[in-house]
Amino acid sequence: MDHHYYAEFLPAEYTSDMAEPTSTWWSWRDISVHIAGAAVPAAAVRAMVIHGGGGYSGALWPAAAAAVGEGVEVLAPDLPLYGDTKVSDPAAVRYADWVDLLCDLVRAERAADSRPLILFGASMGGMLAYEVAARTRMVDAVIATCLLDMADPDARAAATRFAWMGRPAPALLRAFDPVAGRVRLPIRWLADMSHMSSDPQLSRLCAFDPRGGGVSVPLGFLSSWMNYPHTRPEAYAAAPVTLVAPAADLWTPPELSVKFLQRISAPTAAVMLEKCGHFPIEEPGLRQMRDTLLAVLTEVAQRAS
Repeated sequence: MDHHYYAEFLPAEYTSDMAEPTSTWWSWRDISVHIAGAAVPAAAVRAMVIHGGGGYSGALWPAAAAAVGEGVEVLAPDLPLYGDTKVSDPAAVRYADWVDLLCDLVRAERAADSRPLILFGASMGGMLAYEVAARTRMVDAVIATCLLDMADPDARAAATRFAWMGRPAPALLRAFDPVAGRVRLPIRWLADMSHMSSDPQLSRLCAFDPRGGGVSVPLGFLSSWMNYPHTRPEAYAAAPVTLVAPAADLWTPPELSVKFLQRISAPTAAVMLEKCGHFPIEEPGLRQMRDTLLAVLTEVAQRAS
C-alpha cells in the first residue's frame, strides 16, 4: 500500500502533477518517526498534515497535495502505531504521546526553519492540530476537517461503531485500563469505517490497509483519547482555526464540529464542503477545500512578510 492507491480515488486533475513524497526519520524518545515530505525551498509557508485514527501519511498525501496545491512545502508525520513509524512497544502507546510528539515536532521544525507553519488536521487529526497549536503557540493557522470533542457525549457516540458504546466509553475504558490497557484490537472493530467515504471501495481500502485501518490499537490508547483533557475552547488563545467540514459526512456529522468551533475564543471560520464524505474526495467540495486552504496560506504569507 502507498499513496498511489489513494490517489486513484481523486479526480485526475489533482493528481496528474502530484509531488512525490520523500521519506525522512526523526528520533523521538525510543520511537523512529517516519515523515513524508516534499521540500519547496522557495515556499513562503509550510504545512504539516496530521492524520487521525486509521490514517497515515500515505493515505492522506494525495488529498493533502490536492488541497494545498503547488508552492507549499508539506510534511506529514506517521503517528505511533500507524504508517512506517517504528515503535518498540505498541501496546504502551497513548493519546498523550501523540500530542507530546507533535508539540515537540512543531518546536523542532520551527527551530530549524523560520517560515510560517500551518497545521492541517484530518478527522481525529483536527483536534490534535487544535491542541498542538494551543500548547505550543508556534503555529500560524489551524485547518481541520473535523473537531470532534470527546467531552461531548454526542461526539463519542458518533466516533464509535455503535452509539451506545460511545456515551459511557470514558468511564468503562478507565475501569478496564489497569487490567486490559495493553490489549490490542483492530480499529475497524471499534469505529464504523464503512462511513470513511461515500465510495465503498475507498472505505474498504482505508479499513484494511495494514498501515492504516488494519492496525490494532491498545485499549489503553482509546481510554486515554476518550479521557484526554483538551484545552477548553473558551480558553484557547492561539492561531486562528478554520473548519473545512465535509457536508455529507455520515460518520462524524459536521454540526458536532461546528458546535465546538463556535466555542473557540480565537478567530474562526467554517466552510461546508459540498457533497464530500468524511474522506473528502468529491466535487465541488474538494475544490472548496483547496480554495479555502490557499486563502489561509496566502493570508499567513502576507502576515509574515
